[in-house]
Amino acid sequence: MSDHASLPSPGWRVSSETGRLLDVLVCPPDHYRWMPLNSIVRRTLGEARQQPSAHHLAAQHAELCQALEQGGARVHRLRPEPHLPYMVYTRDSVAVTHAGPVLCQLERPQRRGEYAPLIDFHAANGSGFWRKSSAGTLEGGDIHILRPGLAAIGASGGRTDEAGAEQLAVWLRAEGWEVRVELFDEHFLHLDVLFCMAAPGLAVACTEVLDPGFLGWLAGHNIRCLPVSYRDAMALGCNILAMGNDTVVSARGSTALNAALRAEGLRVLDPELELFTLGGGGPHCLTCPLARDSE
Repeated sequence: MSDHASLPSPGWRVSSETGRLLDVLVCPPDHYRWMPLNSIVRRTLGEARQQPSAHHLAAQHAELCQALEQGGARVHRLRPEPHLPYMVYTRDSVAVTHAGPVLCQLERPQRRGEYAPLIDFHAANGSGFWRKSSAGTLEGGDIHILRPGLAAIGASGGRTDEAGAEQLAVWLRAEGWEVRVELFDEHFLHLDVLFCMAAPGLAVACTEVLDPGFLGWLAGHNIRCLPVSYRDAMALGCNILAMGNDTVVSARGSTALNAALRAEGLRVLDPELELFTLGGGGPHCLTCPLARDSE
């Protein structure tokens, strides 16, 4: 465990969603609360649930961090800021690529201030930004580095719009990458609500919602999808984190998917994360990979 005051300069790079996870960034949920920023949490609030307690949030987040360390990753922590309760979803503000970190441009006014602590974190660790999003909006939950040289970027017109997605796509294509910008309905928040990689050549996907053209494109690149229902996807069932070495982190509530992943021979680490999935984010949203081994 470490904080950003004591880390060496790592030259963080991620060239695949499924390479062995070495370093990962999280943010303690000290100030987290449910806010009506997406369809998932609006449904939660509409059910008149009480806001989660700080004690229970900390306990569930500790389970996540324990799973990450059990899977072999070094866990780094941002210092949470009281006015930025959704900092806990570290996936969105910065996406680390094969060439270094990309500073994203968040869409929601309540989250835009997250750029500042992320800039400070990377500066403190000598991790310079490769690119900074400046066209439209771009959020990390829509960026999927499928394997070296191949990426998909979701564009719902909400959190990530076509201008933001295409700007990143142009940068990656200039590096020789093949990139697909995938359009989908903003009801689903980010592409990682509908799709995530589990292992090399294996993804989980809400196949009843995703465009057949996207599924065909994945198949053409030898990526097979385990289907997840719409209902389970809206409970963040697709929102898993591949750790490499045939290991994934998936929320405990995703029982059907976790059984399917285990049937594929994967080791599933399943922390209890209901208080975060009810707020619109699962293991993928709660983590920002900083470094992975190359496949």
